[in-house]
Amino acid sequence: MKTMHRIVVAPGDGVGPEITDATLRILRAAETPVEWDTIQLGQTVFESGNSSGVPHEAWDLIRKSGVLLKGPVTTPQGKGFKSVNVTIRKALNLFANVRPCKAYAPCVASPHPGMNLVIIRENEEDLYAGIEHRQTPEVYQVLKLVTRPGCEKIIRYAFEYARAYGRRKVSCMTKDNIMKLTDGLFHQVFDEVATEYPDIIANHFIIDIGAARLAASPEIFEVIVTLNLYGDILSDIAAQIAGSIGFASSANVGQHVSMFEAVHGSAPDIAGKGIVNPSGFLIAATQMLVHMGLAEHAETIQNAWLCALEDGIHTLDIYRESLSTRVVGTDDFASAVIERLGKRPAILAPVAYQAKKIQVSYTPHPVDKRLVGVDIFLDWDDAGRDATVLGRRLAAVATAELPLTLITNRGVKVYPEGLPETFCTDHWRCRFKSEAENVPYQTVLDLMQRISSAGLDIIKTENLCTFDGMPGYSVGQGE
Repeated sequence: MKTMHRIVVAPGDGVGPEITDATLRILRAAETPVEWDTIQLGQTVFESGNSSGVPHEAWDLIRKSGVLLKGPVTTPQGKGFKSVNVTIRKALNLFANVRPCKAYAPCVASPHPGMNLVIIRENEEDLYAGIEHRQTPEVYQVLKLVTRPGCEKIIRYAFEYARAYGRRKVSCMTKDNIMKLTDGLFHQVFDEVATEYPDIIANHFIIDIGAARLAASPEIFEVIVTLNLYGDILSDIAAQIAGSIGFASSANVGQHVSMFEAVHGSAPDIAGKGIVNPSGFLIAATQMLVHMGLAEHAETIQNAWLCALEDGIHTLDIYRESLSTRVVGTDDFASAVIERLGKRPAILAPVAYQAKKIQVSYTPHPVDKRLVGVDIFLDWDDAGRDATVLGRRLAAVATAELPLTLITNRGVKVYPEGLPETFCTDHWRCRFKSEAENVPYQTVLDLMQRISSAGLDIIKTENLCTFDGMPGYSVGQGE
């Protein structure tokens, strides 16, 4: 008697129930030893008053199973609702997002027939932390959070993935020429980890030129590892130029729980029409089976799917008169895959999977942290926004321990010796920096009290610290 594996299935919203039904039909027909509990996520849960989109009982089922096969969900725009995907990824530490992007030429039209790459994206940090504030009448901010543990885990996962699946090259993409601390950390850790994998080629691209090369010559890439936002954008571009975003799948991998889904959204405009391509969700299900140690079943399903593509059985999004023999809807495509279970493709390369579970860990790095100053942010809209006037007011209340050294507006130096052409808004960063190697925090509090007593509106502070003697803050002009 074969062992049954229990998973959790969330059909989701929009086209989600259609692609879920089609995929589960195929799993049953392939006799996969999988049973499932069904839960609701997304729109109906939001409408019931749950702002997370995830009911309490769903968390218990997901954590107990360790595997979630999730359809696309609709998140209401604005109104304080958070993305269900982001909530699940962060709450359950699904740190690695794995998105294969492959062309299936000559059976499916693709401008890049040799394309076969995997994008591995950090899944919990970066701008997706969702920490935003309105600070002044004119200025809003979002915090970009990048941690060393987050960088090290995802980068090590990318190299381990490359080694496990016979990939020869890992490419890192950042914008560290501008964001020297956050993206700079990701690049630095990439270079450090790469030395542990001498059998794998490691290279780095600035994200703009890297994205351009991905769009023009995706064949030069094998594994791309990058931060959260860049990975989200790159993977959609890569999926589309491979042939269709309808083929794009996503594995969200954690140490204890993993989630598998199609990349595309809930597509409410075509929901209920029976025309959506279930391929992305089906491929996600095969990723799930490999993850669960059911590689043979994943192989059987994937090869049957390839046979359907070879035979020209295509959904509307990939239909081409020169390549397709029949345009089909969601259910008929699933039936075509089922009819071909046990067959292997003759034109496209058949797949051969091995169950491989990648484990990574992080070791803390102790550092010597010292406080050397403070950036104090002000909401100030007086005196025609003359930075010289503000500078004089601040210099008058500054202390010998923490003198005023710099004022910037939108990151541009405006005091001392600013340029009259620089446009200023009502949001000012005022830097007070000590010559001492370590400043008591009470000195910062005393300075803030003096500034507040002078009638200036403090909206935020950021401590300036060194870590092992290196500045942990961006260095301004003239410093």
